[in-house]
Amino acid sequence: METVILAVVIAVVVLGALGGLIVGSRRRKPLPPPPPKTPDITAPPAEPHVGDEAETPRDEPRRTIEEVDLPGGPAPVAVEEPPAVVEAPEIEIPEPTAGRLVRLRARLSRSQNALGKGLLTLLSREHLDEETWEEVEDTLLTADVGVQPTQELVESLRERVRVLGTRTPVELRGLLREELLKIIGTDLDRTVKTEPEDRKPGIVMVVGVNGTGKTTTTGKLARVLVADGRSVVLGAADTFRAAAADQLQTWGERVGAYTVRGPEAGDPASVAFDAVKEGKEMGVDVVLIDTAGRLHTKTGLMDELGKVKRVVEKHAPLDEVLLVLDATTGQNGLVQARVFAEVVDITGIVLTKLDGTAKGGIVVAVQRELGVPVKLVGLGEGADDLAPFEPEAFVDALIGD
Repeated sequence: METVILAVVIAVVVLGALGGLIVGSRRRKPLPPPPPKTPDITAPPAEPHVGDEAETPRDEPRRTIEEVDLPGGPAPVAVEEPPAVVEAPEIEIPEPTAGRLVRLRARLSRSQNALGKGLLTLLSREHLDEETWEEVEDTLLTADVGVQPTQELVESLRERVRVLGTRTPVELRGLLREELLKIIGTDLDRTVKTEPEDRKPGIVMVVGVNGTGKTTTTGKLARVLVADGRSVVLGAADTFRAAAADQLQTWGERVGAYTVRGPEAGDPASVAFDAVKEGKEMGVDVVLIDTAGRLHTKTGLMDELGKVKRVVEKHAPLDEVLLVLDATTGQNGLVQARVFAEVVDITGIVLTKLDGTAKGGIVVAVQRELGVPVKLVGLGEGADDLAPFEPEAFVDALIGD
């Protein structure tokens, strides 16, 4: 009996345990994943795991930073690099002017030989009849020698050839050289006046029509003066052309010359006055004043050029008034010369672009027109291609060796 009761109890216990397991398995549910962890921005960055998947640090330039105190902690601030230092332009030493035209003779002769060689060819003919002499006249007129100088030259040549009789190439060359030198003039004073005896500085005003190379010529003239040992102040009185003052200042900086300039479209006479004043205070040798490139047909503008001259002369008389002419303009340049001569007293001529034309006779024509000498000639685009005019070197370049 006891055995039967024990068996029943064991059976009940076993059934109860099995039932609890079944009920528990039905009520169990999967747990949700834990929420993501908020990163701590104040914590230092974790070191990369050393292994196959670790990223290799990159060699990149890093900006230098400083920390400033802000609410909530320091924040990095980029440090500004110091501004670049602008170096002053290097002062150039211009080429000496002595004999400069002789050194540039080959460049001049390349474009001028048409005149000299043409005349030598005509004069070398066996019979110099009337037709030949007319061709000689045409050659001289084409070279812009001018009507009156041409007639004088042809008349003198005809007489000397008739007296000479036989004409060897050497004799003809010598004959032509003498006549050309006579008509160009070897006894004229071609010195650029920059050294007055009783005062400093010498004052030079440069005038001319737009496009003749006037501002460039003023800058090159500064180089000529510096090469000859003079100190220079430049006056940028061409206030109506935006780039004129900048261009002139650049020329001055290259040789150490100070440039006085005013506001764009300002009063040119005021700039010229200030330039002479600065030159006197600085004790320089020469003041060069670049004026506006006036169109000679504008009466009002030409009157203003006269005003510049009058204002400058409140300091001291002008020592030079140089008229810049483009040698390629021919007879039109003579019209310009006449009008400028009525406004200011021209004392010298600067012929630019003389290497770019076969019309070297303009030297003779403009001297006859104004009664003043050609003092400087431009023979190229180089900084040192402005040369004092030397009649002998010029004629030798015309007719060749």
